[in-house]
Amino acid sequence: MKAIWYEKNGDSSVLTFGELPTPSPGPGEVLVRLAASGVNPSDWKTRRGSSRPMAFPRVVPHSDGAGVIEAVGEGVPVGRIGERVWIWNGQWKRAFGTAAEYIALPAIQAVPLPEGTSFAEGACLGIPALTALHALVTDGSCTGQRVLVTGGAGAVGFYAIQFARLLGAAQVIATVSSPAKAAHAMAAGADVCVNYRTEDVPARVMELTGGVGAERIVEVDLAGNGPMIHKLAAHGAVVGAYGSNTQEAIFPFSPTIMKGIGVRFFIVYELTPRQRAEAVGALQSWLARGLVRHAVAAHMPLAECAAAHDAVEAGSLMGNLVLDC
Repeated sequence: MKAIWYEKNGDSSVLTFGELPTPSPGPGEVLVRLAASGVNPSDWKTRRGSSRPMAFPRVVPHSDGAGVIEAVGEGVPVGRIGERVWIWNGQWKRAFGTAAEYIALPAIQAVPLPEGTSFAEGACLGIPALTALHALVTDGSCTGQRVLVTGGAGAVGFYAIQFARLLGAAQVIATVSSPAKAAHAMAAGADVCVNYRTEDVPARVMELTGGVGAERIVEVDLAGNGPMIHKLAAHGAVVGAYGSNTQEAIFPFSPTIMKGIGVRFFIVYELTPRQRAEAVGALQSWLARGLVRHAVAAHMPLAECAAAHDAVEAGSLMGNLVLDC
């Protein structure tokens, strides 16, 4: 099969395009012929070694993807052959991910792809969509709450705005860095956007919430925004923190504790089975009813994976970049 791999950490030049043996599904596994592979920031960070060192001698990157089940291993119903699926955790704690023509993985990690959702859209679900959803429901739902989505034009932010609406949020505010990104976030359903480059974000959020603050914050950069969380948040607010641009986040203790702000750290790869099932179940229901919009910013062929990593690392795309396998 055609595949992308790397055997050492480094810049995108370490990525190789070539032939690897097609895997076979083991007991409890399915073999998926991939149509699309989603590229996420965690993919280039892992490749560089900035977040995780090499765990295997050879790594086929990418955790997200979508395709068709072509074969099943022992214990998996043969009726699943021919099923359209989307994939989560394709390369998490495993050597071979979705940047290839085929992947063999546990059957539970190949989720039926609802009709009306394309393979490219399915390759956006594993990390961005599930991250957005869990950030909104961890430690209680955001139903009836004022929600602040930082980085509202990002892949996670675009989904988080929509899901906050579907969950019944009373108000959805997004932070952005440009008028174009504001338009993108508004298209997802935000009530209003705050430009963090030109506006006083805490003052504007307080103004927009009538002096109450945000009761739920979906946080893309805890280190950058940590010092002002207490100025944005309502009493008893929950912060769903899924990202940080540096390793250390600082919170002023007294004003943060006086508001009783809770920060829930999580990484989508390590959701518990119950959390995963609940998130996948809700997402599947919305997809089946055609309630979810996707932002596929660009397509590139599998062979151009290195250029795709560079594009995602540059951070200029509004939406997901998908490789056509």
